[in-house]
Amino acid sequence: MVASAAAAASSLFPVPSPSGDAKSDKLGRGSASLAGIKSKSASSGALQVKANAHAPPKINGTSVGYATPAEVVKHEVEGPSQPPPRTFINTLPDWSVLLAAITTIFLAAEKQWTMLDWKTKRPDMLIDPFGLGRIVQDGFVFRQNFSIRSYEIGADRSASIETLMNHLQETALNHVKTAGLLGDGFGSTPEMSKRNLIWVVTRMQVLVDRYPTWGDVVQVDTWVTGSGKNGMRRDWLIRDCRTGETLTRASSVWVMMNKLTRRLSKIPEEVRSEIEPYFLNSDPVVPEDSRKLLKLDDDSADHIREGLTPRWNDLDVNQHVNNVKYINWILESAPLAILESHELSSMTLEYRRECGKDSVLQSLTAVSGNGIGTMGSAGGIECRHLLRLEEGAEIVRGRTEWRPKNSNNFGGGFPGQISAGNA
Repeated sequence: MVASAAAAASSLFPVPSPSGDAKSDKLGRGSASLAGIKSKSASSGALQVKANAHAPPKINGTSVGYATPAEVVKHEVEGPSQPPPRTFINTLPDWSVLLAAITTIFLAAEKQWTMLDWKTKRPDMLIDPFGLGRIVQDGFVFRQNFSIRSYEIGADRSASIETLMNHLQETALNHVKTAGLLGDGFGSTPEMSKRNLIWVVTRMQVLVDRYPTWGDVVQVDTWVTGSGKNGMRRDWLIRDCRTGETLTRASSVWVMMNKLTRRLSKIPEEVRSEIEPYFLNSDPVVPEDSRKLLKLDDDSADHIREGLTPRWNDLDVNQHVNNVKYINWILESAPLAILESHELSSMTLEYRRECGKDSVLQSLTAVSGNGIGTMGSAGGIECRHLLRLEEGAEIVRGRTEWRPKNSNNFGGGFPGQISAGNA
């Protein structure tokens, strides 16, 4: 009875044989196996018991297996299990993340290479291709590029005088901004803003050697210097960005006005200390035209256009009509025959007073010269202009000179290149 119980216990809980002659290579023989569990008694002739294997019991819902003596010895010899060694393969990140990163880098490099390749093909765009502008020549000159858009050209396929004047105004304001002198006004410095002062133009001279056409890129340089005790002169030089050819030169004189009282003002010393470090000591880019601008009236004018009124979009942030708009009004009374056969080559304007949003103006023009309306005529034309309020107060006096247009501009497609002196 006791022997039977011992045999049964030994079949469920194997114990090492008391004999010391057992070899390590025979350990585990006669112990539990997947097919069943077999055990021998320590004494000869003992009862042999053979039990079928059962499913391993569970403790708290977790299966618990039995380790054989061979497994125990192997675990003791080899030690506790170690994590797999770190290799290059198992330390790589997730492949999808790595692939996305590689794709992003490739696309960015391709885009940059495309831009570099484009710049190589377009040498005219190597300098400031995006028209952002920058300070050059030891901080005295501001330079900015402009591309002539399709909506900036006229019926003769070249840029209009309005387009060029807008480029001049844009670079002047960007010069002040880039230099760090822009206050809360339209081109006013911080000290000017404190005193409610603004700049107003009193005189403008423009010489156009050639008008750019659609797709051309022009480079505009501008700089400032003093003009008398209470004025400032600003000059511009417009060149073809690809060839360096001079296209337009312009010079202007500016004074200060109180935007509340609308009266002219002297330059305060605080303002002078702000702007004088940026003055470039140079001669005017356009020789001053000292000829007096004669007054026009109803009797001396050949053409009169009445009923001109500013629109809301014609006002700038200082609540007066933009000076570029005055040029359009002046040309309103120019004869159509001149506009069709000639192009504006020079212009001198004297601004005498401003006009507001409720003003009603008249444009007067007197024509002298010959060749009007004659295609390809060698004769030049000079016009005198006056822009005035209906009650008679003068706004702008002006003089324009016109040269015959290039006959190649009419008919056919867009000209690829136009020689200097023609449009």
